[in-house]
Amino acid sequence: MATIAQSQATLDHHDGHDPIGNATFGFWLYLMTDCILFASIFATYAVLGHNYAGGPSGHEIFDLQYVFAETMFLLFSSTTNGIAMLAMYRNARSQVANWLMVTALLGLGFIVMEVNEFVHLIQEGNGPDRSGFLSAFFTLVGTHGAHVSLGLLWMVVMIFQVLGKGLTQPVRSRLMRLSLFWHFLDLIWIGVFTVVYLMGVL
Repeated sequence: MATIAQSQATLDHHDGHDPIGNATFGFWLYLMTDCILFASIFATYAVLGHNYAGGPSGHEIFDLQYVFAETMFLLFSSTTNGIAMLAMYRNARSQVANWLMVTALLGLGFIVMEVNEFVHLIQEGNGPDRSGFLSAFFTLVGTHGAHVSLGLLWMVVMIFQVLGKGLTQPVRSRLMRLSLFWHFLDLIWIGVFTVVYLMGVL
């Protein structure tokens, strides 16, 4: 009976008195579902990547130097996000907000370049309806871009929370989850750059 009571107390603690732990666990579950989502889209791209239907291939439409510059925006934003987290551990509230702003600006630069690439392709008649290859390309890159955009919105909210509420435990927990999400998107983009752009040009 004592063991049952202890187990119930432990469950009650996790269910009702540890919201940060529950939120962190839930966020890890979300990241796993996102891994499945991107794995499925990568698999779709692998199947349709050479289905040009008489249209252009990646070698013809990709500007590797442009995409490399775009990639640098995201890689540097991951670095500045890491600096923001180090500032959080030092309780440097203003530095956390400042580095998050720099991270958001770099992320915004990445999105602007990606949208510009999409607009340029569509204007040249190479939209997602042109071929299976382009449909898979726009889906994969666009899904990643949508995630980055949501991450930017989250980052703006966290900047206001850091400035308004300070580095409280709930705010720290949210910052840590945001950092995990941002680094996750960085890893996904490295896969996109390698599989889609680099292999598409070579």
